[in-house]
Amino acid sequence: MINRHFRLAALLLASLALPAQALEYNAIDAAKSQLGFSYKQMGVNMDGSFGRFAARLKFDPAKPTAASASFDVQLNSIDAGSADANKELAGKEWFDSARYPLAQFVATRIAPLGGNRYQVTGNLSIKGRSREVSAPVTFTPNGNSAVLEGGFTIQRSDFAIGEGAWSDVGIVANPIQIRFKLLAVVAK
Repeated sequence: MINRHFRLAALLLASLALPAQALEYNAIDAAKSQLGFSYKQMGVNMDGSFGRFAARLKFDPAKPTAASASFDVQLNSIDAGSADANKELAGKEWFDSARYPLAQFVATRIAPLGGNRYQVTGNLSIKGRSREVSAPVTFTPNGNSAVLEGGFTIQRSDFAIGEGAWSDVGIVANPIQIRFKLLAVVAK
């Protein structure tokens, strides 16, 4: 009889679902993340990427509105497909990366959209100019890591990217699509 009560009590305790401990993702593994862009030059689709960036993150999926995120992108880490293109883009008419070495994004709002999707809104600063941008982001957790994937479009003229002869949007289109795939981790 005691054995049966013990087993019943053990089964009842085992069936109680203890709340899962929420994880706060608090770092980005930049080496396993990607930051790219796409645009049209004379009607031809072009792609590129940035190789170096730093990120600060505090994200608990159970409390998304309390999250914070910011990114600093080293503009001289651009890869537009050739050394000549990279050198041109670092110049004064494009990124002027000697004077403005970083592009920076600071999130101001993170709102849940449902189904592991969030709307991230914040300020993007390039070449001393800031604009609000917003991106839908998909969050795919996998234990102590998660993939954050999304994108948004900017107008290069809003940031004085491509001045002088390059300001003609018939040569290089004004819309630039930014896309990212970031590996968030729970750092101890």
